[in-house]
Amino acid sequence: MEKEKKKGRVPHTYVILFAMIIIIALLTYVIPAGQYQKVESSTGRMVVDPNSYAQVDPTPAKPFDVLKAFPKGLAAAQSIVFFIFIVGGSFNVVNQTGAIEAGISKVALGLKGKEKLLIPIIVFIFSIGGATIGMAEEAIVFVPIGIALSRALGYDAIVGMSIVSLGAAVGFTSGFMNPFTVGVAQSIAELPMFSGIALRLVIWVCTLVLVIGYIYRYANKVKADPTKSLVYELELQEKDHAIDLSNVKEMTKRHSLVLMVFGIGMAILIFGVFKFGWYITEIAAIFLAIGIIGGLVGGMNLDEMATTFIAGARDMTTGALVVGLARGILVIMEGSLIIDTIVFGMASAVSSLPKSVSAVGMLLVQSILNFFIPSGSGQAATTMPIMAPLSEVIGLSRQTAVLAYQFGDGISNSIIPTSGVLLANLSVAKIKYETWVKYVAPLMGLWTLLAAVFMVIAVLINYGPF
Repeated sequence: MEKEKKKGRVPHTYVILFAMIIIIALLTYVIPAGQYQKVESSTGRMVVDPNSYAQVDPTPAKPFDVLKAFPKGLAAAQSIVFFIFIVGGSFNVVNQTGAIEAGISKVALGLKGKEKLLIPIIVFIFSIGGATIGMAEEAIVFVPIGIALSRALGYDAIVGMSIVSLGAAVGFTSGFMNPFTVGVAQSIAELPMFSGIALRLVIWVCTLVLVIGYIYRYANKVKADPTKSLVYELELQEKDHAIDLSNVKEMTKRHSLVLMVFGIGMAILIFGVFKFGWYITEIAAIFLAIGIIGGLVGGMNLDEMATTFIAGARDMTTGALVVGLARGILVIMEGSLIIDTIVFGMASAVSSLPKSVSAVGMLLVQSILNFFIPSGSGQAATTMPIMAPLSEVIGLSRQTAVLAYQFGDGISNSIIPTSGVLLANLSVAKIKYETWVKYVAPLMGLWTLLAAVFMVIAVLINYGPF
């Protein structure tokens, strides 16, 4: 029986990612090296020249390159790696003051008997963030709170992470006013900013219903029988840290001050992202400030804060290193100059298909390319100069090409191992990548199917800048 158990065991995340690096390294001997030339667009952004693709001298990955991919990946993803450490350490400081537990207990008691309201409310709130300020990295800091609240109401870490990360993904993907994806793509495609918003609002509502329903289904199963949880072992390990609503600690003035510091910090963070374009470094700095000020008003001395910060950062080590290892996949492809060849090949394949099939094909192409180019604005700069004019050649509108891009860029972010945000969320949540894939894969299938339906609708209505 024990042998059978071991035989069916899923390999460790590190093993899976390193195997992918090896496979990609082998493919560099098969896929020709090639490059597009980059030019400055009318908006001042550097984009590819769609007619400039040419093969270049091959530079396939050598065995030593495979080994160097990990440290190079850590260097390339250093902003996210250190962001994870800072968030982990700072949140632990705030958490040790007891303020988070007291605040969540109050909210949880308010939802007692109405636990099902938790899922639609939180998903809706974060979907607004994803749709308007492109919330992705910003949502990472809320994952521990989502998990604590979820556990207090009888759910598990997967539900807690889902309501935050998938909530933000709903808005980010539908992107009715996302300046970092739709805004960039439309400017490159020479369309009016945020045009075509009516259809994207319909997409947002439909996706919201799909994701809330999917989380509900799993959450109800866990609530009825905790052993059905995909992270049951993790829940047992974290049992002592879970909030006991039958023995709630009183909220003190210090707790209220810490929560006030946290709330002000989050407001400054959102304002900075929206107004000044703050990113990982600034977000990490704000959260570090929250940790320091929150610890002080929470009654901790400097030595206690330092020790608590280190303990929190240490707990993030496994997940933080995963980000660097996953980035190693991109390091191999970039060093071997095969990414542009993949883009060129896929774009060429789509151009020979019938209209509706081409539209769905564009969606699938963008989804696959998101594995290789997980940056939203980076993918727009690489693919939209090719896909926008290509869409007109095959009889589709440029708005349809943007729709394919936003679906392809957004949906797969919740499952691909090259997504730094996903791996950061999993690190903070202490959920294994392979466990998350098992949970989210059916949703990704349904979500992609829904997107394909909307791609066909876009073709039928000749989706344009209205």
